[in-house]
Amino acid sequence: MKVTISDVARAANVAKSTVSKVLNDSPKISAETKLRVREIMKQMNYIPSSIATGLARQSSHTVGLLIDMSKESEFLNQFFYNIIGGIESVIGPMGYELTLCNIQHHAAEDHFLNRLVLNQRVDGIIANNSVLTEELSKELDRLGFPYVSIGEMEPAASWVDFDNEAGGRMLTSHLLRQGYSKPAFIGGERNERIFSRRLSGYLQALQQAGCIVRQDSIVNGPADEHEGYRLALKLLQHGDRPDSVVCMTNYTAFGVLKAARELGIDVPGQLGVAAFDEYPLSRYTTPPLTSLNIDTFKLGVTSGQWLMDHIQGSCMASRQLLLEPELIPRESTAGLQ
Repeated sequence: MKVTISDVARAANVAKSTVSKVLNDSPKISAETKLRVREIMKQMNYIPSSIATGLARQSSHTVGLLIDMSKESEFLNQFFYNIIGGIESVIGPMGYELTLCNIQHHAAEDHFLNRLVLNQRVDGIIANNSVLTEELSKELDRLGFPYVSIGEMEPAASWVDFDNEAGGRMLTSHLLRQGYSKPAFIGGERNERIFSRRLSGYLQALQQAGCIVRQDSIVNGPADEHEGYRLALKLLQHGDRPDSVVCMTNYTAFGVLKAARELGIDVPGQLGVAAFDEYPLSRYTTPPLTSLNIDTFKLGVTSGQWLMDHIQGSCMASRQLLLEPELIPRESTAGLQ
């Protein structure tokens, strides 16, 4: 039997009007009462009819892009603005606005599900998979609320991502074709899905070529210039040093190039360097970096199109897509001398 607003009111020992005011985030209801009523809604699996049918009020004509303001590396990255541009290019002509929504709120009653979804301030959500956890995805599915993940998730969700595993294979295979035989992998945190995918591609390429996988040639750390430099110094001063490097990002590669210069190691004659990400450094380094072009604008376009299809009811099924990166060979992998 479907749970009604009256059922919630009885369970919470409040009036139906109070539940209604909680649903509308009325300032007349205390934070404590809101929290208690919302918890009972969740326990009873209550879905407000306005969300279930989309008929209780007119559309907000707003799409929410969830961000975590505590992670500067994400929202200060140029890729983030390319994604915004891609989303806006789709939803803008359809009369929708894009709003950035910070998920960092400490009070439970201010959780984005309450602020944005249950209070219907947005018609749909787009979020990176570091923000849109499996638990949140299940709750949005329960509510029947439209969302798309930028980044791979469990198959039940709609998500679009670049094929990071293929990218790892492409960079590593390119180094091997250029005559390098001992490529290392630098950068990335082991608990990150994107790192595991890129590393998996690197390992596949080595195994397919019959190369020995050396665990001491896989070094981890934040994918930035400082860590790339520090890790490269350690790796390149090893007795049996690698003759090439696959870098987690081009910021990591920039640090690797700096370390190589300080150690008097010629790039590409003594060390080949290849990196994920074309923007912003690859074409401007010395020597210019071989890299993978990842069209993040297209990520935004695809996620925007899929979300609008869901909002407008033209496609309710979940969809998944891995976009192929593009290898751009440059001087940094020209071959050993």
